[in-house]
Amino acid sequence: MPRRTKILATLGPGSSDDHSIRELIKAGVNVFRLNFSHGSAEEHCQRAETIRSIGMALKMPVGILCDMQGPKIRIGSFIDDQKINLEDGSTFTLDSQLDIEGGHQDAVYIAQELLEDIQKDSILLLDDGRLTLQVSVKTEHAVQCTVTQGGVLSSKKGVNKFGGGLSAKALTEKDKADIKTAAALNTDYLAISFVQSKEDVEETRELLKQAGSTAHIIAKIERAEAITDDFLPGIIAASDGIMVARGDLGVEIGDANLVAVQKQLIEAASNANKVVITATQMMVSMITAPTPTRAEVFDVANAVLDGTDAVMLSAETAVGQYPVETVKAMARVIEGAEKHPLAQRSKHRIDETFERIDESLALSAMYVANHLKGVKAVICMTETGFTPLLMSRITSSLPIYAMAEKLGTCEITALYKGVVPVPFDASQIDPSEVNHCAVEKLREHAEVVDGDLVLITKGDFVNVHGGTNTLKIVRVGDVIR
Repeated sequence: MPRRTKILATLGPGSSDDHSIRELIKAGVNVFRLNFSHGSAEEHCQRAETIRSIGMALKMPVGILCDMQGPKIRIGSFIDDQKINLEDGSTFTLDSQLDIEGGHQDAVYIAQELLEDIQKDSILLLDDGRLTLQVSVKTEHAVQCTVTQGGVLSSKKGVNKFGGGLSAKALTEKDKADIKTAAALNTDYLAISFVQSKEDVEETRELLKQAGSTAHIIAKIERAEAITDDFLPGIIAASDGIMVARGDLGVEIGDANLVAVQKQLIEAASNANKVVITATQMMVSMITAPTPTRAEVFDVANAVLDGTDAVMLSAETAVGQYPVETVKAMARVIEGAEKHPLAQRSKHRIDETFERIDESLALSAMYVANHLKGVKAVICMTETGFTPLLMSRITSSLPIYAMAEKLGTCEITALYKGVVPVPFDASQIDPSEVNHCAVEKLREHAEVVDGDLVLITKGDFVNVHGGTNTLKIVRVGDVIR
């Protein structure tokens, strides 16, 4: 059976040539991430073009996710870009009136707007939590801190406040320009960094619309306030999916709380029929090593058993020495985890009623697939990819083949757990032959033989959004109408 959980890999200097992209796709990448924190618009457009052409040549639709940089919540630079060593118990000051490149042993620049969210006794975490400061004195333009966990500090490192609360708009002017680039390269997904509320998602969707794009929006959950009951439901409802961005989120809420929050976020997204990506340091040791650690194996497997749609690789494939080996290792771990019974059965929404015909058909099909002996696959003919999204919320060991005329739909569904995108133009086929042709198409992608049962869902009319209203069970090898 095809691997269900998808792999999202970041392209970078070490993996953006034609050969590398081809090998990464063959190794198991389903969606590529273009990180707009690095690289030019021209480089991103060229990478997108290469991904599309190679995916088409391999007959493997591959999605593209453009990841916005977001606000830079960082300290300034040190003189001559030097590194300083902060010892435990020493005093260090963050000062908005200091030259942005004039940092020294005793102080460094910080933006005035960030100071407004810092109070006396606040705990500040620098460089992804490697250094910890406690605010002892606050003035109008600076905070004097005591170093409680020291270490080496260099220029432009990130600043977090334990418990969250450092405010900065999710969309910067750079992001707004980058949204136009993402629309121009026809991205399938657009990820927003440091989302605080549903308004951030709504603003992004409007900017995408103005740029002529219908890309799906992924809200990156990396702020403590974003996981609260006041904001999380609205963010999930407004977006098309979320990313559990465990780096900054772990710094703000503490590593001890991260495991439970990851599980809660995956469950919340799945219950809302939204996709979810689990990210950050999943196989970070493979940047320089050809095999993962046992801890990384368990981390990836845990995310699979939690029900994530996709697991993401960042530096491992962007700048790592073993990008293809990393993808292959991750694929093996996923396949191993998916053999566990927890990854093969679901009670998702089993006691609920539905308001939409396509929703009831989608979930009914998966219930039949999980309980009728002899079913080997599900064919879902789709215009927008919404029906296979609903199907993918049901845990199953059976593959869902999303057959769509539009390549854009195929590439969107490439991120959905358990969904295999298959280009298939039903509009060019006699209606009485569509089911037969779909099953024959399935033979090219799946190990089905005469006698196997296959489920087919479709609408009375092809290329109609929300029109799925038919569920049919057919036997491979029979006359199919």
